[in-house]
Amino acid sequence: MADYSTDPSGRHALGGAIHRLSVQWKYFVGLGLLATLLGAAALTLVVASTIVSVVTLGVFIVLSGIGEVVIGTRSRSWGRFFLWILAGLLYIAAGAAVIAQPLFAASVFTLLLGAGLVATGLIRVWLGLELPPGQPSGMVLFSGAITTALGVLIFIGWPGNSLYVLGLMLGLDLIFYGWGWIGFGLFLRRHTGR
Repeated sequence: MADYSTDPSGRHALGGAIHRLSVQWKYFVGLGLLATLLGAAALTLVVASTIVSVVTLGVFIVLSGIGEVVIGTRSRSWGRFFLWILAGLLYIAAGAAVIAQPLFAASVFTLLLGAGLVATGLIRVWLGLELPPGQPSGMVLFSGAITTALGVLIFIGWPGNSLYVLGLMLGLDLIFYGWGWIGFGLFLRRHTGR
């Protein structure tokens, strides 16, 4: 078997890393299967997935606010002390509001997601149109058009779609994430020699 551990200069090469990871391929496939199953569960329970993801985000916002308050208490000037404390308290209040009203928060986040997708899609279309002749602008334009259309679909269905858009996106993301890890694990398996 070839030695993949170093390149001619003596530094570690990608082949060496793949060789070392290849014995662990089952863990990557297992992680991928778990993520895929969680994604399927999120798609099956799409409303619950939306609520859980929003509440989780609210918890992280509260924790960030607590962190800012702690940083503020260590500040050496009164101006910074009050700014850090104020920012932290606002974060805590926003996170608590998200936790207390997850359906309203899901509606706001869905609207923001739609706006972000439309803005991103339009920027991609503009960039695709600005590419010099001979550059592959077709895929950039196609990507921008699809992203813009997805954002417009969210706007058209809002606020009624707020109960399932975030859960649907979470489920699809977990499934694609899982497939990626499964593919990586199977790639590593081919390099084990077994």
